[in-house]
Amino acid sequence: MDEIAETVTTQPADLAERSRTAGGDKSAGGPPPRRFSAKRKLDAVNRLMRGEPLELVARELNVTAARLSSWRDQVLLAAETALKERERDARDDEIVRLKGKVGAMTMEIELLSDKIARLEGGAPLARRRSRR
Repeated sequence: MDEIAETVTTQPADLAERSRTAGGDKSAGGPPPRRFSAKRKLDAVNRLMRGEPLELVARELNVTAARLSSWRDQVLLAAETALKERERDARDDEIVRLKGKVGAMTMEIELLSDKIARLEGGAPLARRRSRR
């Protein structure tokens, strides 16, 4: 009789343990986590890129197909942007230096043009104190 009681009490615990670990993914059956880390999002998108169906991945992660599609679009856009950038080289430093020089020269030209306009208009360049 004691053996039967032990079997009955241990069996539900085994079933509960198996049901918790069945399916492999602990979040698959429960509520979705509040936030997904960037790594988890990237893992999900990688699964899509490898050809897994969108609906299946979305169901396993407990997210909407629209959200998963949005993550995929963001990854593709970021990848495209990353590939458009080029490596910096010595020319870039020279370009920055020359742009600064052009800016300084432009400002100097504007100030001199204003000064010339005042001279031609008969207005004094600066106010002077009387000599008394």
